[in-house]
Amino acid sequence: TLRGSVSADHNTWSGILYNGEKFFHAPVYQITHIVDRVGGGDSFMGGLIYGLLSFHGDDQKALNFAVAASCLKHTIHGDFNLVSVEEVEQLMKGDASGRVVR
Repeated sequence: TLRGSVSADHNTWSGILYNGEKFFHAPVYQITHIVDRVGGGDSFMGGLIYGLLSFHGDDQKALNFAVAASCLKHTIHGDFNLVSVEEVEQLMKGDASGRVVR
């Protein structure tokens, strides 16, 4: 993951994945109202595992899913990522629903 700190509650968020042959770069998100950073890394790894198993060789999409899932976690209290696959996919399509800016 790649975090840029603008302020205590405003960060940029992205990620890089290397699959042994090629590097992949995720879009950069602006998280402007961070609620809780705890669990962000776990959410990234859970999202990456889900993406690698679900998107069958599309490493870019798997990385994008992981970064979007982790990004949304920053808007939730506690260390669990209580968002749905549909919410993550909406963010990947550019619909931040007021939570983050891409």
